[in-house]
Amino acid sequence: MKKIFQRLALTVRGLLLLPFRLLAWLFRPVIRKIKTGRIYVFMTQVPEEKPLLDAMGDAVRNPSEVVRELETVRWHLLRSVIFLTLMIGVSLYFTENMVHFLAGPIGGLEKLQAIEITESISVFMRVALLTGIALAVPYIAFEIWLFAAPGLYPTERWLGLIAIPAALVFFLGGAWFAYQIMLPAALPFLLDFLGIAARPRPESYFTFVTGLMFWLGVAFEFPLVIFALSGMGLVKPIMLLKQWRIAIVLIAIVAAVITPTIDPVNMALVMGPMIALYFLSIFFSTLANAFRKRPAGERG
Repeated sequence: MKKIFQRLALTVRGLLLLPFRLLAWLFRPVIRKIKTGRIYVFMTQVPEEKPLLDAMGDAVRNPSEVVRELETVRWHLLRSVIFLTLMIGVSLYFTENMVHFLAGPIGGLEKLQAIEITESISVFMRVALLTGIALAVPYIAFEIWLFAAPGLYPTERWLGLIAIPAALVFFLGGAWFAYQIMLPAALPFLLDFLGIAARPRPESYFTFVTGLMFWLGVAFEFPLVIFALSGMGLVKPIMLLKQWRIAIVLIAIVAAVITPTIDPVNMALVMGPMIALYFLSIFFSTLANAFRKRPAGERG
C-alpha cells in the first residue's frame, strides 16, 4: 500500500512538472546560448580586487584607461538623455489625461481657476515633464547599473538589477498613498480652513500635488536605501533595532515636513506607513547581511 502511494505521488509530481519540463526543452537552445554568451559571463565574472592607492597609481600610469572610462560614462549619459527626451515626447500624448487624473482629488479641473494667461500651458508642460522623467527613471537607473556592474560581485549585480523594478514599485506605492489617502484627507482641511472657501490656481495646485506625491514616493524607498547600505556593510540590523525610538522621533519630524497640513490626523497618516517601512527595513537589512556572506570562491 505504501509503495502504491509513493508511485501515485511520483506520478502527480511528474504531471505537475511536465509543463515546466516542456518549456525547458523548448528553450534549451536559448538557455545554452545565454550560458555560453556574453550575458552569462558578464553576470558571473568576479572583479579583480585592488587597493585604492594601487588603482590610483594604475590610472596615473595608464591615462588611456581613464579616457576609456570617461568615454563609457559619456555613452551612458547620452543614451539616458536620448531616452529621457523620447519619454517626455511620449508623455505629451497623454498629458491631458494625466492632468485630469491629478485633478481628481479636488473634484476636477472645474474646481480650479487660472489667473495668468499662460498658466494652463505651464501646468501642461510641468505634468508632461514630470511624467516623462518618471517613465525614464527605470532606464536611467539601468544605465547606472550597467556602468557600476563590472566592479560588483555577481551577487551584488543580481541584487542591483532586482532593485531597479523594486525601487519603482516602492516609489509608485508612495505616490499612490499620497493620491488615494493623503490628498483626500488634506484638501478639505486646507480649502476650508477658518471657514474661508478657497478656489486654488492650477499652478499652485499641481505643484502641491506633484510635490507631495514625489516626496512620499521617495520616503517609501527607505527600505531599499537601508538594503543597499547594509549590502555595503555600513548598516547592521541590530543597530536599527536598538535605535527604533530615535527613528520614530526622526520619522515624526520628517512627517511634519512632508505633511501639507498642521493637524495631527494627517501627520499620523504619514507616520503610520513610515514606521511600518522602518521595521520592514530591518528585515531588508538582515536579508542584505545574509547576501554579503558570499562563498570564498566569489571573492576571488
